[in-house]
Amino acid sequence: MFNFFANIFGYLLELLYNLVNNYGLAIILFTILIKIILLPLSIKQQKSLKKSAKMQEKMKIIQFKYKNNPEKLNQEMMNLYKTEKISPFSGCLTAIIQLLLLLSIFYLVRSPLTYMEKMPTEDINKYVSQLQEEGKEVSQVYPEIDLIREYNWLKEKNPDDANIDKMNLQMNFLGLDLSKIPQQNMTDYTVYIIPALYILSSFISIRMTTAMQQKQQGKNKKTKLLIDGETGKELTEEVKEEVKEEENEIDAVMQTNKMMSWMMPIMSISIAFIAPLGLALYWLMNNILMIIERLVLNKFVKTEEE
Repeated sequence: MFNFFANIFGYLLELLYNLVNNYGLAIILFTILIKIILLPLSIKQQKSLKKSAKMQEKMKIIQFKYKNNPEKLNQEMMNLYKTEKISPFSGCLTAIIQLLLLLSIFYLVRSPLTYMEKMPTEDINKYVSQLQEEGKEVSQVYPEIDLIREYNWLKEKNPDDANIDKMNLQMNFLGLDLSKIPQQNMTDYTVYIIPALYILSSFISIRMTTAMQQKQQGKNKKTKLLIDGETGKELTEEVKEEVKEEENEIDAVMQTNKMMSWMMPIMSISIAFIAPLGLALYWLMNNILMIIERLVLNKFVKTEEE
């Protein structure tokens, strides 16, 4: 599946590269286009998150009222989702799409000759063998990046092979070589610039998410009275106490979610140091666009509600 989508994305990235003749610019334009394509989904997700946050009190009342009747509880919860026109699986769909994109683009950036230039595997293996026979080090994970880096040597070795011209990708971007891997170039300070900016953008993104969650949580806690949705009467003290306990549990879940929100950036940062800078550039641009998207959509959804 990932190969399939990486192949499709490869056509788009190749088209953009032919327009700008620079791998870094092509990745930036590619990231912008992907964000534009997914914008309707992002808008829908933002609206769903807003509605879900407002549903919390209603959901807690239903959960306590029917806690001893699972069948009725599920029925009432589904009715609530239908009334509010929210799908309980929308968050799962978004997470699946994000994971699909992440892995597919990782495949694409790891193997640009396969997915961008559509070079046959047997040709790639042949050129890799030539490098190895000359005693040149070839990465097992990113052999195609090494081929691109050794383009001049391979062209000299095979002057009549027009297929090698596919390796002549312009990887220099603002003085940075996007084919470099930080782990292999520890003494070159330039390889840390993009990963460092990515770390900074991840921190900003996490802070924004946490601030929004805390703001909504604060709004929920401002509710002084809990009213039964069916009878319109104030709930009993016993149920209120249970609701309070539930809020404490939600606080614990929020803390867990906060910790989990750090996991993806930490994993990405770890990969960024062992992957070509082109991949880190994509993650950096994706973070920047995501921050802008959240700010704009949050204002747009808020204005629409008002």
